[in-house]
Amino acid sequence: MKTQERTAAAAAADAAPVSATRHRYAFVLLGGVQAVLIFTLAAINVPLPRIGHELGLQRSDLILLSAAYGLTFAGLLLFGGRLADRYGGRRVLTAGLALFAGASAAAPLAPGIEALLAARFAQGAGAALVAPAAMAVLRAVFPSSAAYGKAMATWGGLSVLGATAGNLLSGVISSLLSWRWTFAVPLVVAIAALALTPRLLPDTAPDRSRTLDLPGALLATVGITLASCGLVVTEAHSWSSAAVLVPLLAGAALLAAFWYAERRGADPLLPPRFLLDRRRALALTAIAMSACGTAMAFVVLSLHLQQVRDWSQLQTSAAFVPFAVTLIASGRAASPLIGRYGARAVTVAGLATGAAGLAVLAFTGLDAHTSYAYGLLPGLLLLPAGTAASFAGGAVLATEGVPQGQTGLAGGVLNTAMEFGPTILFAVLLTLGSDASSLGAAGAAFALVALLNHRTK
Repeated sequence: MKTQERTAAAAAADAAPVSATRHRYAFVLLGGVQAVLIFTLAAINVPLPRIGHELGLQRSDLILLSAAYGLTFAGLLLFGGRLADRYGGRRVLTAGLALFAGASAAAPLAPGIEALLAARFAQGAGAALVAPAAMAVLRAVFPSSAAYGKAMATWGGLSVLGATAGNLLSGVISSLLSWRWTFAVPLVVAIAALALTPRLLPDTAPDRSRTLDLPGALLATVGITLASCGLVVTEAHSWSSAAVLVPLLAGAALLAAFWYAERRGADPLLPPRFLLDRRRALALTAIAMSACGTAMAFVVLSLHLQQVRDWSQLQTSAAFVPFAVTLIASGRAASPLIGRYGARAVTVAGLATGAAGLAVLAFTGLDAHTSYAYGLLPGLLLLPAGTAASFAGGAVLATEGVPQGQTGLAGGVLNTAMEFGPTILFAVLLTLGSDASSLGAAGAAFALVALLNHRTK
């Protein structure tokens, strides 16, 4: 009997490291997928001027092309989260990866703006399935609250890391080869993830008791997409024009109808009480603002460096290397800081630091007569230090206390906030006047959200 007990104990001891190793591999796979989804969002920012020149596009066309991926990504995320809860995370993850890979293969073959836009829209649809499903699977990999919270602290920084990698690598790839080759990165990662998913990721149980709420999904998807389109075209049209007002008002009306329907539904796509938690709502706002500030800095500075200072794409990518290094360092420091001081304190400190970085960029970064070291570098160090921390803290706060059956929903809401920033908030801030005014307004918004989070217990 004792021999059997010793044998069982030895087997358990041998299995534990294997299980821990498998968990690490699973996290690397899911984290890599999450990072590449945001990489794809940012991958055309630096090559935008070259794409515009090659395809004969105006600035408004470039803004729409930059936002196309985020439009369907944000619009379909809530439905993607419900699909993950209803049919199981791994199944929806596989379907989304297949769609994402197909669109990534079609994008570099696009002969013109129409085909490229269609591919970007399809990429966003695939990403909307992948992102919440990946979080549902992540919860199955780390079922305990403590382990899941620690994983989410790292998960929060993966998005801004993916955005930074997208801006850096896209400039290098498009300079050495072509902007079309930037789509090879998401294609390769998606194919690798499809191959490894059955071997590394657990099969999450579907919840057949949940309905899909197709009317709610339709209202949310069309409403978010129309409102986003109306905001995006403000770059080329005035706020009083039909091109802006028609989609904007129609989208707002559909979203109001969606909120009304969700309050009355028996099994709503987005239970209103999920967002009425003040801590969660402010955490999601912090994530949205952090994503917006990062995207704005990359797009505005990429265009400024190439069009005003006449820098090459390679030089532009090199300018963001300190940003990437600081981002990685801040992301690694965020998890232990959250463990010591709490997620709210780290979120507030990150937002305050990011606000300082945006203020520096607004006042000195866009002055063509100032040097890089004086005008740009301080902001490119402060902003990533702050956004990595606020992303990590916000991700922990936004998913705290969420039951396992709503993990897909939480993933959809969290990623919607990430996409809301670079699309809707970005489009609104760009209409405020000059690029310096937009960056300054973003910094002020960072500071306001930091204050609100600080005052929330």
